[in-house]
Amino acid sequence: MKISVIILTYNESKHLARCLESMRQVAEEIYVIDAFSTDDTLEIAARYNAKVHQRKWINYADQFQWALDNCDIRTPWVMRMDADEYLEPALVKEINSIEIPAKVTGIYIRRKVLFKEKWIRYGGFYPHTLLRIWRNAAGSIEQRWMDEHVVISGGETMQLKEHIVDHNLNSIHWWVNKHNNYAIREMVDLLNIKYRFLEEDKRLLGSESSQARRKRFLKEKVYSALSPGARASLYFCFRYFLRFGFMDGYRGFVFHFMQGYWYRLLVDVNLKEFEDKLQGDTSRERLIELLRKDYNIAI
Repeated sequence: MKISVIILTYNESKHLARCLESMRQVAEEIYVIDAFSTDDTLEIAARYNAKVHQRKWINYADQFQWALDNCDIRTPWVMRMDADEYLEPALVKEINSIEIPAKVTGIYIRRKVLFKEKWIRYGGFYPHTLLRIWRNAAGSIEQRWMDEHVVISGGETMQLKEHIVDHNLNSIHWWVNKHNNYAIREMVDLLNIKYRFLEEDKRLLGSESSQARRKRFLKEKVYSALSPGARASLYFCFRYFLRFGFMDGYRGFVFHFMQGYWYRLLVDVNLKEFEDKLQGDTSRERLIELLRKDYNIAI
Protein backbone atom coordinates (compact mmCIF):
# COMPACT_ATOMS: atom_id res chain seq x y z
CA MET A 1 0.00 0.00 0.00
CA LYS A 2 1.82 3.11 -1.24
CA ILE A 3 0.79 6.18 0.76
CA SER A 4 1.60 9.89 0.85
CA VAL A 5 0.71 11.65 4.10
CA ILE A 6 -0.18 15.32 4.57
CA ILE A 7 0.49 17.02 7.92
CA LEU A 8 -0.35 20.66 8.67
CA THR A 9 1.94 22.39 11.15
CA TYR A 10 2.53 25.54 13.13
CA ASN A 11 5.07 25.38 15.97
CA GLU A 12 4.80 21.61 16.44
CA SER A 13 8.29 20.89 17.78
CA LYS A 14 6.84 18.95 20.74
CA HIS A 15 4.97 16.51 18.53
CA LEU A 16 6.30 16.38 15.00
CA ALA A 17 9.21 13.95 15.46
CA ARG A 18 6.92 11.46 17.21
CA CYS A 19 4.39 11.72 14.37
CA LEU A 20 6.99 11.44 11.61
CA GLU A 21 8.70 8.51 13.30
CA SER A 22 5.50 6.49 13.02
CA MET A 23 4.57 7.80 9.57
CA ARG A 24 7.86 6.90 7.94
CA GLN A 25 7.03 3.27 8.67
CA VAL A 26 4.01 3.37 6.33
CA ALA A 27 4.37 6.39 3.99
CA GLU A 28 6.48 6.74 0.86
CA GLU A 29 6.17 10.53 0.85
CA ILE A 30 5.53 12.95 3.72
CA TYR A 31 4.26 16.46 2.98
CA VAL A 32 4.42 19.09 5.72
CA ILE A 33 2.39 22.23 5.04
CA ASP A 34 3.67 24.79 7.50
CA ALA A 35 2.08 28.12 8.47
CA PHE A 36 5.45 29.85 9.04
CA SER A 37 6.50 28.22 12.32
CA THR A 38 8.87 30.15 14.57
CA ASP A 39 10.29 27.10 16.42
CA ASP A 40 12.33 24.21 14.99
CA THR A 41 9.41 22.50 13.25
CA LEU A 42 11.07 22.85 9.83
CA GLU A 43 14.37 21.42 11.06
CA ILE A 44 12.56 18.38 12.43
CA ALA A 45 10.70 17.91 9.13
CA ALA A 46 14.01 18.11 7.24
CA ARG A 47 15.53 15.37 9.40
CA TYR A 48 12.77 13.04 8.23
CA ASN A 49 13.10 14.09 4.58
CA ALA A 50 9.61 15.55 4.52
CA LYS A 51 8.65 17.77 1.60
CA VAL A 52 7.90 21.15 3.16
CA HIS A 53 5.70 23.92 1.80
CA GLN A 54 5.02 27.13 3.69
CA ARG A 55 1.76 28.99 3.27
CA LYS A 56 -0.22 31.60 5.17
CA TRP A 57 -2.95 30.10 7.35
CA ILE A 58 -6.62 30.84 6.67
CA ASN A 59 -8.28 27.76 8.14
CA TYR A 60 -7.70 24.02 8.24
CA ALA A 61 -9.93 23.19 5.28
CA ASP A 62 -8.35 25.78 3.02
CA GLN A 63 -4.81 24.73 3.96
CA PHE A 64 -5.46 21.02 3.49
CA GLN A 65 -7.24 21.38 0.18
CA TRP A 66 -4.34 23.51 -1.06
CA ALA A 67 -2.04 20.62 -0.22
CA LEU A 68 -4.20 18.16 -2.17
CA ASP A 69 -4.27 20.47 -5.17
CA ASN A 70 -0.61 21.55 -5.22
CA CYS A 71 1.67 18.87 -3.80
CA ASP A 72 1.76 16.73 -6.96
CA ILE A 73 1.03 13.56 -5.00
CA ARG A 74 1.77 10.47 -7.11
CA THR A 75 1.14 7.55 -4.78
CA PRO A 76 -2.13 5.61 -5.15
CA TRP A 77 -3.22 6.51 -1.60
CA VAL A 78 -3.31 9.70 0.49
CA MET A 79 -3.48 9.96 4.28
CA ARG A 80 -4.40 12.77 6.65
CA MET A 81 -2.60 13.15 9.99
CA ASP A 82 -2.34 15.84 12.64
CA ALA A 83 1.08 16.62 14.05
CA ASP A 84 0.06 15.62 17.59
CA GLU A 85 -1.08 12.18 16.43
CA TYR A 86 0.83 8.95 15.87
CA LEU A 87 0.15 5.38 14.79
CA GLU A 88 0.14 2.53 17.26
CA PRO A 89 2.56 -0.28 16.25
CA ALA A 90 -0.38 -2.58 15.56
CA LEU A 91 -1.80 -0.07 13.07
CA VAL A 92 1.58 0.21 11.33
CA LYS A 93 1.57 -3.55 10.91
CA GLU A 94 -2.04 -3.59 9.72
CA ILE A 95 -1.49 -0.87 7.09
CA ASN A 96 1.63 -2.59 5.77
CA SER A 97 -0.04 -5.98 5.43
CA ILE A 98 -3.63 -5.26 4.42
CA GLU A 99 -5.09 -6.17 1.02
CA ILE A 100 -7.46 -3.49 -0.28
CA PRO A 101 -10.32 -4.56 -2.60
CA ALA A 102 -10.41 -2.62 -5.87
CA LYS A 103 -13.88 -1.21 -5.12
CA VAL A 104 -12.69 0.48 -1.90
CA THR A 105 -11.77 4.16 -2.19
CA GLY A 106 -11.78 5.22 1.48
CA ILE A 107 -10.50 3.74 4.72
CA TYR A 108 -11.73 4.57 8.22
CA ILE A 109 -9.44 4.34 11.23
CA ARG A 110 -10.32 4.39 14.93
CA ARG A 111 -8.78 7.16 17.01
CA LYS A 112 -7.94 7.17 20.70
CA VAL A 113 -7.86 10.56 22.44
CA LEU A 114 -5.44 10.93 25.37
CA PHE A 115 -5.84 13.91 27.71
CA LYS A 116 -3.13 14.41 30.34
CA GLU A 117 -2.03 10.80 29.78
CA LYS A 118 -5.59 9.52 30.26
CA TRP A 119 -7.34 7.60 27.49
CA ILE A 120 -10.82 9.15 27.15
CA ARG A 121 -12.92 6.03 26.61
CA TYR A 122 -16.41 7.28 27.52
CA GLY A 123 -18.67 10.23 26.86
CA GLY A 124 -19.03 9.26 23.19
CA PHE A 125 -15.31 9.73 22.48
CA TYR A 126 -14.52 6.11 21.77
CA PRO A 127 -14.72 4.49 19.35
CA HIS A 128 -14.16 7.59 17.20
CA THR A 129 -13.85 6.60 13.54
CA LEU A 130 -12.50 8.96 10.90
CA LEU A 131 -11.86 8.68 7.17
CA ARG A 132 -8.09 9.03 7.12
CA ILE A 133 -6.88 7.18 3.99
CA TRP A 134 -8.34 7.46 0.48
CA ARG A 135 -7.42 6.79 -3.11
CA ASN A 136 -5.53 9.63 -4.73
CA ALA A 137 -7.91 12.11 -6.43
CA ALA A 138 -10.98 10.42 -4.91
CA GLY A 139 -11.10 12.60 -1.81
CA SER A 140 -11.35 16.29 -0.97
CA ILE A 141 -11.97 18.16 2.26
CA GLU A 142 -15.15 20.01 3.13
CA GLN A 143 -14.79 23.77 2.99
CA ARG A 144 -15.96 24.70 6.45
CA TRP A 145 -14.60 26.85 9.27
CA MET A 146 -14.93 24.04 11.82
CA ASP A 147 -15.32 20.27 12.02
CA GLU A 148 -14.22 19.61 8.43
CA HIS A 149 -14.04 16.05 7.08
CA VAL A 150 -12.59 14.37 4.02
CA VAL A 151 -15.32 13.28 1.60
CA ILE A 152 -14.77 10.73 -1.15
CA SER A 153 -16.37 11.09 -4.57
CA GLY A 154 -17.49 7.47 -4.96
CA GLY A 155 -16.73 3.84 -4.27
CA GLU A 156 -16.94 1.88 -1.03
CA THR A 157 -15.21 2.21 2.33
CA MET A 158 -13.71 -0.17 4.85
CA GLN A 159 -12.49 0.15 8.41
CA LEU A 160 -9.20 -0.91 9.96
CA LYS A 161 -9.09 -2.57 13.38
CA GLU A 162 -6.21 -0.68 14.98
CA HIS A 163 -5.74 2.88 16.18
CA ILE A 164 -4.36 6.35 15.64
CA VAL A 165 -3.56 8.08 18.94
CA ASP A 166 -4.31 11.79 19.51
CA HIS A 167 -1.98 12.79 22.36
CA ASN A 168 -1.24 16.49 22.74
CA LEU A 169 1.65 17.27 25.10
CA ASN A 170 1.01 20.99 25.59
CA SER A 171 -0.13 22.65 28.83
CA ILE A 172 -3.73 23.33 29.84
CA HIS A 173 -2.97 27.02 29.25
CA TRP A 174 -2.18 26.20 25.61
CA TRP A 175 -5.31 24.04 25.40
CA VAL A 176 -7.50 26.90 26.64
CA ASN A 177 -5.98 29.35 24.14
CA LYS A 178 -6.49 26.84 21.33
CA HIS A 179 -10.14 26.42 22.23
CA ASN A 180 -10.59 30.17 22.51
CA ASN A 181 -9.64 30.29 18.82
CA TYR A 182 -11.79 27.25 18.02
CA ALA A 183 -14.77 28.99 19.64
CA ILE A 184 -14.65 31.77 17.04
CA ARG A 185 -14.53 29.24 14.20
CA GLU A 186 -17.41 27.32 15.77
CA MET A 187 -19.31 30.58 16.11
CA VAL A 188 -18.94 31.17 12.36
CA ASP A 189 -20.26 27.65 11.72
CA LEU A 190 -23.33 28.20 13.92
CA LEU A 191 -23.94 31.64 12.41
CA ASN A 192 -23.97 30.08 8.98
CA ILE A 193 -26.42 27.37 10.07
CA LYS A 194 -28.73 30.11 11.34
CA TYR A 195 -28.34 32.83 8.67
CA ARG A 196 -27.04 30.88 5.63
CA PHE A 197 -24.74 33.68 4.54
CA LEU A 198 -21.94 31.45 3.25
CA GLU A 199 -21.92 28.83 0.53
CA GLU A 200 -22.54 25.49 2.20
CA ASP A 201 -20.59 22.31 1.59
CA LYS A 202 -23.23 19.60 2.08
CA ARG A 203 -21.30 16.66 0.67
CA LEU A 204 -20.91 14.91 4.01
CA LEU A 205 -24.67 14.86 4.64
CA GLY A 206 -25.15 13.36 1.18
CA SER A 207 -22.46 10.71 1.58
CA GLU A 208 -22.71 7.17 2.88
CA SER A 209 -23.72 6.62 6.50
CA SER A 210 -20.86 7.27 8.90
CA GLN A 211 -20.20 8.48 12.43
CA ALA A 212 -19.17 11.88 11.08
CA ARG A 213 -22.36 12.19 9.04
CA ARG A 214 -24.54 11.32 12.04
CA LYS A 215 -22.76 13.87 14.23
CA ARG A 216 -23.07 16.55 11.57
CA PHE A 217 -26.81 15.86 11.22
CA LEU A 218 -27.31 16.13 14.99
CA LYS A 219 -25.32 19.36 15.15
CA GLU A 220 -27.19 21.07 12.32
CA LYS A 221 -30.71 19.74 12.96
CA VAL A 222 -30.82 19.23 16.73
CA TYR A 223 -28.04 21.01 18.65
CA SER A 224 -28.24 24.28 16.70
CA ALA A 225 -32.02 24.39 17.23
CA LEU A 226 -31.71 24.28 21.02
CA SER A 227 -31.65 27.41 23.15
CA PRO A 228 -28.10 28.82 23.43
CA GLY A 229 -28.72 29.24 27.15
CA ALA A 230 -29.39 25.53 27.65
CA ARG A 231 -27.57 23.48 25.01
CA ALA A 232 -24.12 23.51 26.62
CA SER A 233 -25.61 22.18 29.87
CA LEU A 234 -27.73 19.58 28.08
CA TYR A 235 -24.80 18.42 25.97
CA PHE A 236 -22.52 18.06 29.00
CA CYS A 237 -25.15 16.11 30.96
CA PHE A 238 -25.80 13.83 27.98
CA ARG A 239 -22.11 13.18 27.53
CA TYR A 240 -21.08 12.93 31.18
CA PHE A 241 -24.02 10.99 32.61
CA LEU A 242 -25.93 9.25 29.79
CA ARG A 243 -22.75 8.37 27.85
CA PHE A 244 -20.87 7.46 31.07
CA GLY A 245 -18.20 10.15 30.86
CA PHE A 246 -17.90 9.97 34.65
CA MET A 247 -16.19 6.61 34.21
CA ASP A 248 -13.11 8.38 32.82
CA GLY A 249 -12.17 9.53 36.33
CA TYR A 250 -10.87 12.93 37.45
CA ARG A 251 -8.88 13.75 34.30
CA GLY A 252 -11.87 12.59 32.28
CA PHE A 253 -14.09 14.99 34.25
CA VAL A 254 -11.72 17.87 33.47
CA PHE A 255 -11.77 16.94 29.78
CA HIS A 256 -15.53 16.43 29.47
CA PHE A 257 -16.29 19.58 31.49
CA MET A 258 -13.84 21.78 29.61
CA GLN A 259 -14.52 20.40 26.13
CA GLY A 260 -18.18 19.49 26.58
CA TYR A 261 -19.42 22.41 28.69
CA TRP A 262 -16.95 25.31 29.06
CA TYR A 263 -16.04 25.32 25.37
CA ARG A 264 -19.64 24.96 24.16
CA LEU A 265 -20.73 27.77 26.50
CA LEU A 266 -17.87 29.94 25.26
CA VAL A 267 -19.07 29.45 21.68
CA ASP A 268 -22.57 30.57 22.66
CA VAL A 269 -21.29 33.60 24.60
CA ASN A 270 -19.33 34.65 21.52
CA LEU A 271 -22.41 34.03 19.36
CA LYS A 272 -24.62 36.19 21.61
CA GLU A 273 -22.02 38.98 21.65
CA PHE A 274 -21.75 38.86 17.87
CA GLU A 275 -25.53 39.01 17.38
CA ASP A 276 -25.78 41.97 19.76
CA LYS A 277 -23.27 43.82 17.59
CA LEU A 278 -25.43 43.19 14.52
CA GLN A 279 -28.20 45.36 16.05
CA GLY A 280 -30.81 43.54 14.03
CA ASP A 281 -29.02 43.81 10.67
CA THR A 282 -28.52 40.17 9.63
CA SER A 283 -27.73 40.85 6.00
CA ARG A 284 -24.90 38.92 4.42
CA GLU A 285 -22.95 42.13 3.93
CA ARG A 286 -23.19 43.09 7.62
CA LEU A 287 -22.24 39.61 8.84
CA ILE A 288 -19.17 39.48 6.62
CA GLU A 289 -18.16 43.04 7.51
CA LEU A 290 -18.35 42.37 11.25
CA LEU A 291 -16.36 39.13 10.97
CA ARG A 292 -13.65 40.99 9.09
CA LYS A 293 -13.60 44.06 11.31
CA ASP A 294 -13.84 42.52 14.79
CA TYR A 295 -12.51 38.97 14.28
CA ASN A 296 -10.04 39.37 11.40
CA ILE A 297 -11.88 36.68 9.43
CA ALA A 298 -11.98 37.36 5.70
CA ILE A 299 -14.82 35.57 3.94
